[in-house]
Amino acid sequence: QLQLVESGGGLVQPGGSLRLSCVASGSALDYYHITWYRQAPGKEREGVGCMTKSGRNTMYADSVKGRFTISRDLARNTVYLQMNSLKPEDTAVYYCAASGKLIGCTLTTNGMGYWGKGALVTVSS
Repeated sequence: QLQLVESGGGLVQPGGSLRLSCVASGSALDYYHITWYRQAPGKEREGVGCMTKSGRNTMYADSVKGRFTISRDLARNTVYLQMNSLKPEDTAVYYCAASGKLIGCTLTTNGMGYWGKGALVTVSS
């Protein structure tokens, strides 16, 4: 059973950077497509970016394109979300999720079988 644990959240000033980690256990990450989501207070959960199980392809929401980057370290069984040029509207709880059944990675929540518990990111001066 795959388990995911996010870390690296915290308080950062606008314009700053933060890197979130999603550590997987119970199975190797390269069996799964990984998506990062976020949920701000009072808003629906939205996908911000995903990486295919091959690691060759990524996709990002327009709201974060050019600022956020997904990478992974298979030796550490970890996926990262590097967030640069952060804005107050990026404040949210960030989640990583995995799917072993979908054909490709997705920014929707459909088909995601495994979820972490989330990490809070607050962008404020």
